[in-house]
Amino acid sequence: MKPSDLPLLRTVSPPTLSPDGGTAVVAVTRPDLRADATVGQLWAVPTDGSAPPRRLTRGFRDTAPQLSPDGALLAFLRAGPGAPAQLHVVRAAGGEPVPLTDAPLGVTQFDWSPDGARLVFLARVPEPGRYGTVEDLPPGAEPARRLTTTRYLANGVGWVTDRRAHAFLVDVPDVDAEPPVAAAPSAEDPHPEPRPAVPTPVRLTTEDADHDHPRFGADARTVTVVVTEHDGTSPALRRALRRLTLGPDGTVSEVTTPTGPADGLYVGDARERADGTCVVLAQELGPDAVDFVGRGTALHVLTGDGPPRRLTDPATEDLSGSPLVLDGDAVLVTRLERGTVQLLRVHPDDRTERLTDGPVEVEGVAAAGGVVVVALADPGSAGDVAVVEPDGLRRLTDFSAPLRERGVVTPEEVLVPTRDGQQVHGWVLVPPGPGPHPTLLLIHGGPHAQYTGSLFDEAQVYAAAGYGVVMGNPRGAAGYGEEFARAIAGRMGTVDLADALDLLDGALAGHPTLDPERVGVLGGSYGGYLTAWVTAHDHRFAGAVVERGFLDPELFIGTSDIGTYFAQQYTGADPEQRRRQSPQALVHQVRTPTLVVHSEDDLRCPLSQAQRYHLGLVEAGVPTELLVFPGEDHELSRSGRPRHRLQRFEAILDWWARHLPTGV
Repeated sequence: MKPSDLPLLRTVSPPTLSPDGGTAVVAVTRPDLRADATVGQLWAVPTDGSAPPRRLTRGFRDTAPQLSPDGALLAFLRAGPGAPAQLHVVRAAGGEPVPLTDAPLGVTQFDWSPDGARLVFLARVPEPGRYGTVEDLPPGAEPARRLTTTRYLANGVGWVTDRRAHAFLVDVPDVDAEPPVAAAPSAEDPHPEPRPAVPTPVRLTTEDADHDHPRFGADARTVTVVVTEHDGTSPALRRALRRLTLGPDGTVSEVTTPTGPADGLYVGDARERADGTCVVLAQELGPDAVDFVGRGTALHVLTGDGPPRRLTDPATEDLSGSPLVLDGDAVLVTRLERGTVQLLRVHPDDRTERLTDGPVEVEGVAAAGGVVVVALADPGSAGDVAVVEPDGLRRLTDFSAPLRERGVVTPEEVLVPTRDGQQVHGWVLVPPGPGPHPTLLLIHGGPHAQYTGSLFDEAQVYAAAGYGVVMGNPRGAAGYGEEFARAIAGRMGTVDLADALDLLDGALAGHPTLDPERVGVLGGSYGGYLTAWVTAHDHRFAGAVVERGFLDPELFIGTSDIGTYFAQQYTGADPEQRRRQSPQALVHQVRTPTLVVHSEDDLRCPLSQAQRYHLGLVEAGVPTELLVFPGEDHELSRSGRPRHRLQRFEAILDWWARHLPTGV
């Protein structure tokens, strides 16, 4: 895969299924260099394989499909060039989509009522006078912000206290009705009132907090939302579940809190079952509600007025990032497991059944009519659709075939002993040809995240350029249990550093076509941290790329959107302890030529992290460059503008061509 092949990198959304399980619908999206945007449409996929997938819609960016409970209608989000996504609905059989919203800042999530008559959706509500609510008032002329909380930023959003995310209710219109048309002026009515283009929604939430995951309950009379609970100054990370009871007119008549401060939970998502019980994905945060490091997400159940009852063990089964899908009385979730993401069914008797196996990442799931369909990635695909069957996955699509035709390298799984008697798990990509190939050690972010063996554009681009790639999951990563993930709390840059270097050495020793004398290192976010830490302690590397790095824990506090708790929990509360784990404090030890890559609007690891570190390299006499992307945030490499993603790859390859040439 070459950088110019980015438009062939097709990914799929979580699927939705017709009630009989016969048809799945997914959104298929890709970077488009001509449009300089991510574009995509909805596709229908017959689950019996009787016909090839077909494109259903032709919008600029159509995403998040959800079929109505009776399967007659399809709701989805549609965004135009430079415009926010709005909720639309269309006949499942096809037709012209009908817009349901015109939210100033767009719609992000939604859910059907069980009777199919209404939709609940989530949208940010701008304060009057901000974010374009006053015509021709530029951002620099808006009033000053008065902040009374320490939580006021979010990466990818910006300021949040003046545009909270709230839940709304909207009636589903008759999609076969005559569309509204503009009235022509007349002598009697020279300025006729325009007919509303969309229905008027009912606002359901009002508290000064961000809301998430709006879901209808078992009937159309209740809605649940997840809400961030914060007193303004504490570091506590609690997120609670609210249940809204709706009156006949759709307004809220009662609000209850099934999980609250006493439960000490960070609620991720929740769904109400037909019997009235509620299943909840949540992390347990300890007595201070801030102990998040390496904590797994578990499935809980709420029955009556009692406390949540945990159904899965977060110490061994991490459901972080899991979808939460009802399958009759059972619940479908996914588990992070040794560089894979596997599908589980949790039965009402708490029995857990594993539904998938092997090198796969299950990224979304739907169940209906006795059929279970997943969206997945694997070593040969960035995103496809498959049916779960007793003897394995039956593939329905092959959206990555054009990319494979351009050339991809299959990763080889490795397990390497570490110097302290443990093991580190990872993958090696060996480029074609006899070698010896210079090799790159690639370090993931998080640190509570995981690399997998699935098709990964970063690794593929470097392998196509002639580099061996070594990537894996040192201690601190997800997918290997809480003890493994929490091993670096208060001591970053210790066992994780050793694991990363041991993985590199083991991979080099086991692959004679990789050149142990010519190696480079790179990573982003926590991977940027560990890259900077590696080069302060080990001078074997011909070059390094430090991207969107967590580089100065002290500066991070109060400047990052997670600066009220992240550094304190990962590197400790004592300033001297933090300094001992700070790449900035040891930048004078670096000898490795280093490219520092950052995004101007990164609020997770603010630009100042890169600026200080780059200056430290300059003062230490290290060959260095600082590459800053305007208009991008922490997610540049994953979801930034396609042209910026292409430029980023080209700049990184140029850096390696100068400091670690391959001859390709």
